[in-house]
Amino acid sequence: MHILSRGLLLIGSTLTIITPAAAQTQGSFGATSTGSINIEASVPGRVRISGLNDVNFASVDPTQTASDEQNVCVWSNTSTRGYNITATGSGAANAFTLSSGALTPVPYSVEWADSSGQTNGTALTAGSALTGQVSTAINSSCSAGPGTSASLIVSMAPSTLDSMTANASYTGALTLVVAPE
Repeated sequence: MHILSRGLLLIGSTLTIITPAAAQTQGSFGATSTGSINIEASVPGRVRISGLNDVNFASVDPTQTASDEQNVCVWSNTSTRGYNITATGSGAANAFTLSSGALTPVPYSVEWADSSGQTNGTALTAGSALTGQVSTAINSSCSAGPGTSASLIVSMAPSTLDSMTANASYTGALTLVVAPE
């Protein structure tokens, strides 16, 4: 152990001082003077989901599954274009349920596919992230390249539809949160 001047304590046998590299060059005094600088830029990971539409299961046959498949745009700026998605419902403990006053809430299911045009996907669990998704979107508004990049599937099973009270209006909200990976 060595004690160096100015109060530095050296442990071991090597002291390395790292100084930032100065990339700029300064001009000299004269009729003209030229200087230069380096420019660096970076952006944090960002995502966007768009193209969502409300779901309305009105006057559906309770003996058949009611299903709504939507093609949506999900964009990610990560090097892999990766993202994860978390869904929450407006029911108790973020459950995927619809309610109508004092009537018993009824469940619905949510599936996700990271490609458009799908009629089924991976079942989402309320509050749990589905990881490993990859977008084909080229920009955040899907205005170039594919117009949609994922599928959202919301459905209600016949056993659920059969348990609903006639002419009652059941409502709820589904919140989808995407995050970059």
